[in-house]
Amino acid sequence: MKKSDLIDVIAEEFPELDRKTVAKIVNGTFEAMIEGLAEGKRIEIRGLGTFRVKSRPGKVARNPRTGEKIQVPPKKVVHFKIGKVLKARLNARAEV
Repeated sequence: MKKSDLIDVIAEEFPELDRKTVAKIVNGTFEAMIEGLAEGKRIEIRGLGTFRVKSRPGKVARNPRTGEKIQVPPKKVVHFKIGKVLKARLNARAEV
């Protein structure tokens, strides 16, 4: 599902809101999440899961083509931990 698909689904669910308003809400939500993660905050959405920033240390890697060793700098990545409700729903569909 793309962001535009999400906007369409929400607009159908709430016919009193026009698509432009729904797009502003969705974009604002994502922007707030991005800002929060950039500041190192943890974002918990009950039923869906938790987003948090993890730090990965630098390491020495190898270029597979040349075999040359290269230094990979430390970086931050977003980690998602699935929530109980989503996990249960995914596993219920897998059993069917």
